[in-house]
Amino acid sequence: MKRFNIILVGLLTISLFSCKDFLDMKPTNSADADEAIKTPKDASVAINGIMRAMTSADYYGRNFLIYGDAKGGDFTVYSQGRGLDGLYTFNHAADNGSYSGFWSQIYYCLLQVNNLLENIQKQEALGVTGFNTAKGQALTARALMYFDLVRLYGKVYDQDKNAYGVPLVLNKLSTDAQPLRSTVDQNYVQIIKDLNDAAPLLPKTKLNGYINYYANKAILAKVYLYMQSYGNALTAAEEVINATSLYSLYSNANWTNSWTTQFGSESIFELGMVPLENDLTTGSLGIYHRRRNHGVTQALGFFVASDYFLNRLRQDPADVRWGVMAADETSTTRLGALYKYSGNTALLGDGKATNTAVNIKVIRLSEVYLIAAEAALSSDPAKAVLYLNQIRKRAPNLAPATIATINLDMILDERSKELYGEGQRFFDMMRTNRSITFNDEFGGLTVPHRAKTIDRTFFKTILPISLAELNANPPIRAQQNPGY
Repeated sequence: MKRFNIILVGLLTISLFSCKDFLDMKPTNSADADEAIKTPKDASVAINGIMRAMTSADYYGRNFLIYGDAKGGDFTVYSQGRGLDGLYTFNHAADNGSYSGFWSQIYYCLLQVNNLLENIQKQEALGVTGFNTAKGQALTARALMYFDLVRLYGKVYDQDKNAYGVPLVLNKLSTDAQPLRSTVDQNYVQIIKDLNDAAPLLPKTKLNGYINYYANKAILAKVYLYMQSYGNALTAAEEVINATSLYSLYSNANWTNSWTTQFGSESIFELGMVPLENDLTTGSLGIYHRRRNHGVTQALGFFVASDYFLNRLRQDPADVRWGVMAADETSTTRLGALYKYSGNTALLGDGKATNTAVNIKVIRLSEVYLIAAEAALSSDPAKAVLYLNQIRKRAPNLAPATIATINLDMILDERSKELYGEGQRFFDMMRTNRSITFNDEFGGLTVPHRAKTIDRTFFKTILPISLAELNANPPIRAQQNPGY
């Protein structure tokens, strides 16, 4: 595979393992991979392309975040057939509803990362310097991509870390390569290695739209939390929390308006959405969350808040997080439509000309506080209380947590309220071995592909490898996920 697309626009759903035709053609915006990266400036251009590729509709631009919400019980569907409701109904099979775009798009991103890292290595061998920041960002991005892949296709770490994860591809492949799946544990070992290798290369200054040292540490804290390595998770999270010159929590008065700004004080890693470049317009995340026909007739009211989520938020009518909720199509009083990714309920966006190009918050400081609270819960409950209450006070009428009252369910409830619409709930419920009950009766839905209540023993909580991939890579057929 010799061609390296620098700008990374178009053809973003191509599969890594069946991409010969595209990668052997030289579009007008590409160059030979062996010649593309000569200087740190070239590497920065490549990083820019990688960040853009991560905002594809099949990744952080929309579907990956919806995956984590639609499957987690906090979202429901009022009417089927509007789009992506197969995620909510778990209508997955290898030959239909496999959502193979996750696999192809993330491996496409990994191809670009590996091309960059190999070319940096070549230049450094020639004595060229100045690549540290680009290398650190690429390694961190690769770790995040593998973390996302293994959560989609592999079992939860503490459920069976020796089960199949995803293929580890760390260099450019020949066009006839047929890599097999590594274990979940092997995936996590590589993720941690990449993050640790990257950290000393990254600056401790803000890099709006890109990855800095603290974004690396925030991701590391999250990965350790999933591994139940709580001491390491707490150490990494506190390093971010203590970077007070760069990051601070929003006040209650400022929380709602924070969604109308880019790269605010809580933003640790935020992917830029640029009008006319990677704006998904009527297919954007904000359109999928808002009320039917609000702003544009193409807003179909794809997903709304479940009764279970709204009951959680109703614990305090003064909770500031009501500020991003508005009436859904069912009534003028049911505040089930989400407006984080429209800027606010007035569709102000985040300062751009279009309200469909709101930046994607990959990880925020509030999540890091909640990671720290959970990580400290068993070893230092007083510290867990301290960190949890910094977020819990967004509901000013709720009693603060105490050492006597704090527990994991309280932290998970706070994560639900704070991170609603940010793709977290399903993964939280799986990693903590909670069951999920779906609000199917809200829309009078018929759901033949799953029960009303599921847990992580249900085989469809992980995706199948698609038939297209099985055909392109026959040896991996023997490693298909159970049940498919």
